[in-house]
Amino acid sequence: MAQQVVVTLSDDIDGGQAAETVTFAIDGKSYEIDLNPVNAKKLRKTLAPYMAAGRKQTNAGKHGKTPVSYRHTSLAPDPAAVRAWARSHQMEVPARGRIPKRVYEAFEQAS
Repeated sequence: MAQQVVVTLSDDIDGGQAAETVTFAIDGKSYEIDLNPVNAKKLRKTLAPYMAAGRKQTNAGKHGKTPVSYRHTSLAPDPAAVRAWARSHQMEVPARGRIPKRVYEAFEQAS
């Protein structure tokens, strides 16, 4: 027996049939609202001046998370090279996953 599931969106403002889900965020909280084309246009028109004056947030800052900026200030050695070096010096190093800091430190000292 085949089964077909149909999902129907209802407009969260007027209860009619919605055409899309609009996602927005304010005060560090993200929201989703199902809207028909008219209500979606009204929301976008209302928010347009604020969006034009605001700054776009990075991906790290979406969904209510605090924006984080990462800067890579040094070049890390190739993990495969560190593992090979550690094994050749009879150091215990996992075959996969995170390499212990002490192994990286020993590798740096030997270089």
